[in-house]
Amino acid sequence: MKVVFLLVPQLHLLDLAGPAQVFSTARDLGLDYELDYAAEQDDVPSAQGLPVRRTTGLPSLAPSDLVVVPGWRSHGFPQNGRLSVSVRTWLAAHHAAGGTCASVCSGADALGQAGLLDGRRCTTHHLLQDRLATRYPRAKVLKDVLFVIDDRVVTSAGIASGIDLALHLVATRHGPGTAAQIAREMVVYARRNGDDPQDSAMLRHRAHLSDVVHRVQDVIDARFTDRLPLRDLASTAGVSERTLTRLFGDATGLTPLRYQQLLRVERAEHLIGHGATVESAARAAGFEDARMLRRLRSRL
Repeated sequence: MKVVFLLVPQLHLLDLAGPAQVFSTARDLGLDYELDYAAEQDDVPSAQGLPVRRTTGLPSLAPSDLVVVPGWRSHGFPQNGRLSVSVRTWLAAHHAAGGTCASVCSGADALGQAGLLDGRRCTTHHLLQDRLATRYPRAKVLKDVLFVIDDRVVTSAGIASGIDLALHLVATRHGPGTAAQIAREMVVYARRNGDDPQDSAMLRHRAHLSDVVHRVQDVIDARFTDRLPLRDLASTAGVSERTLTRLFGDATGLTPLRYQQLLRVERAEHLIGHGATVESAARAAGFEDARMLRRLRSRL
């Protein structure tokens, strides 16, 4: 999979570096990612004064590839960030061919210029949300969310939320265990909010400081389809079953079993959303049959 970062003059370095670090770490773990940095000029000035050099022009892309537009110093979307016709056409053509286009912070304006926000839900930095809604009245701008996904158009809020967005995309492709491993390597506590389709149990219940619980969650994330007895999880963490249950509840509000069930249901929902039958999705998520899946879906 190719991940192409579109470099716009006055881009914010963290908007670029955060998601790039996620995919770079994924590549270090052996996943097949190729990172490119595209621009119409060789050197692109950043908002922080450090110029960034492109590695490519506007490359040809496959439908499986991802384009990410970092935000830039906008002060409410003035002249900074105005895209040329060729860049707007390139973005729109990639999406029309089945590709995914994402943005961080004010980078949502680039997707708007390409016509990709019309009729879709989106978000941006909290200081720019009203301006984005005024600028693109056909878009539905959501507030108080970290990111939004609508028909392969992915928008995220302020600067650091690009990390959450990238972790979500990795989790969707490779599972929550991989995303959790990347988050731990980056020393970030993965978190997320948003509409239910984007909400992830793995990231939603990782915003705590208990290393014992993180270690147990690592095991559950990687093996959520397996049968995981409480005694084995407690042994992994080096604590008693009673202590683990107490620590896990304090950190997440859940038992280890309920956390595992949430991951299973989310995996099944993802498969069903991509055309799988309820029965096959249930088996792939670790359920013996669809009855338990249906029961948990109705509860959750």
